[in-house]
This record gives sequence, C-alpha cells and structure tokens, in this order.
Amino acid sequence: MAASPGLERGARLAPGSRDVMAARFRILALFVLLGAAALARATPHVFLVQNSGWMEPFYSDPQSQFKPLVTELALSVAQPGDALVLAAFNQSQPNAPSPRALVSTTVDKSTRMAVTRALAGLDTARKAGGALADTDLGEAVSAAMTQALGGRDGIVWLVTNNRNSPNNDQATAQRNREFYQLIHQGDKIRTALAFPLRMPVKGRHYNANGLMVYAFAIGEGGARALDGLLASNAVRSIITEPPARLKPLDRNTVRLVPRKVENAPGVSFAMGQNGVLRADVAPDARSPNAKIAWHLENTMYPYTIVSATLSARSKLGGENRPVTLASTRVAALAPGKPQPLGSTLQLPVAQLPGKWSMAAFKAAGSAYVLPGTIEVHLADQQLALSNGFRERMRELFPGDPLPDIFTPPAQVQASTAVLPIEVRVHYGSGPLLAAGGALLALLAAGAAAAYGWMRPRRALVTVEDEQRTMHARTGTIQPIYDKAGNEVARLKTTLFGHQLIDLREGAQVRLGR
Repeated sequence: MAASPGLERGARLAPGSRDVMAARFRILALFVLLGAAALARATPHVFLVQNSGWMEPFYSDPQSQFKPLVTELALSVAQPGDALVLAAFNQSQPNAPSPRALVSTTVDKSTRMAVTRALAGLDTARKAGGALADTDLGEAVSAAMTQALGGRDGIVWLVTNNRNSPNNDQATAQRNREFYQLIHQGDKIRTALAFPLRMPVKGRHYNANGLMVYAFAIGEGGARALDGLLASNAVRSIITEPPARLKPLDRNTVRLVPRKVENAPGVSFAMGQNGVLRADVAPDARSPNAKIAWHLENTMYPYTIVSATLSARSKLGGENRPVTLASTRVAALAPGKPQPLGSTLQLPVAQLPGKWSMAAFKAAGSAYVLPGTIEVHLADQQLALSNGFRERMRELFPGDPLPDIFTPPAQVQASTAVLPIEVRVHYGSGPLLAAGGALLALLAAGAAAAYGWMRPRRALVTVEDEQRTMHARTGTIQPIYDKAGNEVARLKTTLFGHQLIDLREGAQVRLGR
C-alpha cells in the first residue's frame, strides 16, 4: 500500500475524458435496480475494480488473467435475479467521480456479455494533468455502502492490488489505519474476508505478484448471503485459496467435532452435513451424563489462538446447564491443527417423552427431535497472525504494510461459538401398533354392539293359548293385544333379551310357548 512517486507522478498524457452526468445517471439507475432487488429479496452485489496507476501491469500485460477473474467471479456469485453493479474505482477528482459505474443490471443471460464488454474497455485512469490516478480504498467501499447499496444489505467485492495512496500520500500507514477502522469499527460490515491470489504480471512501469479480493457482507442479509456462497461451490470454483477472516473475530471462532462418546448406553453422536451435532438416543436410555471427546478446531484462519480460557454451556429442552470440560485453557490453537478436548454433557432425559406418550405415538417410525445448542465461550482471548500467512503476504505484496490490517482489534478479547445440537429419540412402531390394535378391538366391539342394538330380534309370545311371533329392536316397547283387541301387556326389548311389562291382571300372556 506504499505510494510510488515514479508511477503516480509519472509520464503525463492527454487526460481521459469522463462524463460526470453520465456517471451520475448510472448511479441513479443503480438505485432503481437495487431497490427492485430488495423487493424481490435478491442479493445485491457491488464489484469494485481498481483502475488506478498501481494497477497498470494488470491492464497492460497481455497474459494478465485479471479481467477474466473478475468476470467469472461476478457471474459465479451473482445469481439470476440478483442486482449486479460493476464499478471502476481509483480516487475521486473534480469532474472525475469514483467509483464509476460500468454495468448496473439484474443478472440474466445477457449479463456475461455486458460485463465482458465493460471490462474490455477499462484501462488505468489518469488525473486531469495526465498523471496516473491515485487510489482510495476506503472511499470506494464507503461509496458502495452509502451510494450504491443505499443503506441496504448486500455484498461488496473489492478487487485491488492493495495499494492505498490517496493524493499520492506517502503516509500509507495512516491510510491503512483508516481503511482498517472502516472495516473493524463499522457496524454495517458484518463479515469481512480477504482472498490473496497469486497473479504475476509485467507492466511498462513495474511488475506485480498478486491481487487481493475482499468480500464485505453488509447487514444481516449480506452476511447470510455470503455464508451461503461460501458453503456452496460459488466462490470455491473460481478462487481455490481459503479466505482470510478480517471480521468477525468474536463469534464462531472455534468448532467442536465429536470423536467418541463414553458411559452413555443407547446414545451416539454424529456431525450432520449442515453443521448440526446430532445425538441419537434410544427410547429406554436414561443415562443422565455423556462423556464426549471432541476435536477443538480453530475456524479463524489465518489467526492462531495463542491463549484463551474455555467454558461451555448446553441449552436443551429449556435447560441451561454447564458443560464440564477436561481443560479450561487452550494454547497455540492454529487453524487446521485440532486439539483434543474432553467434556461431560448432561442430557435432558427428563424432557424426553416416554414411549407411551402422545409425542412418541406421533413420532413412531421416525424420531422426536429436541433442538438446542452448545455454546463455547473464549475469554482472555489472545490472537496472532500466523507467520505463514505473513510470508505469503510479503511474497504477493512485497513492501506492502497491509498485513497490519489483519491485526486483531484490541477490544476483541472474547468470543463465542454456538454449536447447534439435536437430541433425536427414535421410537419404534411397537407401542403404536399395540395402541392401534386396542383401538381396532374397541371399534370392533362397538360395531358389534351397534349391530346388536339395531338388529330386529324375534320374540315368541303366547296370548290366550295363541302363539304369536313378534319382531322388535333393542330399546323398543310394543303393546300386546288379546283376541278382543284389548291391550293386555307390553313387550320390552333390551340388549339382553325380552320381558313383559304392564301386565293386566288376569291376562293370559306369557313369553315363549
């Protein structure tokens, strides 16, 4: 990020003309596009491509892969329907605004041609006097957030050779600090990543070894979108280098990967593809504690956790319990080099439904899921930039003090990592089948009773030595008459048989023959 008087104040050529009104019109069109993207819940992407004098070899070297890289990355991360803005930046001058929008569109099949054509016509910019333009990284990122995104969530991509020299200022350390403060102290930038790329190029004035691609997630929506891009193959298919994290350094700093479980019959742990820890529990498991051996992994590349104090808690089924750790100190935890960590986790067995509960019946043949989290807290956290990364930065950007931007903020001395967990109880189909059988038996008995109730039943009645056959339904009462037509009794039919009621005195009536 040092300035170069020989280049920035070098040969003077005819000043390039810029139409300020056209540039402002492009920015206005950008507002419209991003507003439409917000309504459609698409992710706006703003690509800032540096074209100051420091970028001269990337533009002049016929073997340069700079422009193809920008094209492929933009078309890989911006999905159809997303708002995409491609803008060139250097440093604003009177009548020469920066950034300057080159393409502002909603991504569709024609976007590749538009981006390719715009980059093909892009070259290094010059100031009014003819000198090559200076660079202001902070100005470009601020303009992207306030003007291009207009305060909305999105992702800002910055493609630069890391030379930050506003007004050809030799006090680059101060300029770097301003850029550093914009990233680390700005609330709108939720995630900041850097991809250092090797790209040797030879220019007319000097040579360069590499580029830096920054990704700034603006707002919660931008952070979610960037997480999704990293989880997919969108970025990795173009940039195979692992991203160096600038921000955040106070959350999701470590990861717990289970190795084995002891003293917990009927309980097994596994890590799902979505990063959720699954505890599969048998219905009859009643062990309150599980001894779990983990791998503690550092997810903060390129930082090493020099030292920190560890603590953990589990939040499951409404219970908030401490997790007993075998060690409460971590030291020299480098990315890619996990350390073993033992723990005792108390399972919320009291919160799990019994196998004869309604919840178990509903989950029969599948699993009853109790979601929760394990929170790991690091206190007194001391971070250090790895020497390997420093060496790589010196190789790609010789003489550039930019690695200072990776210095962890002094106020970041604690962090929290949240591990989602699901306690899954697998209930068999036995209780459900038993309950189903009992229900079927009850229904059968009810059906039989209903049939017996509704079916007409035959009764033999003898009246004055005359046999009669009567048919009656359960629950009915029928009159019985003698030969003279007088009512002499009544026949009552129940589920258990027939009986004579209201029998008149002296009447010759009986059941049967």
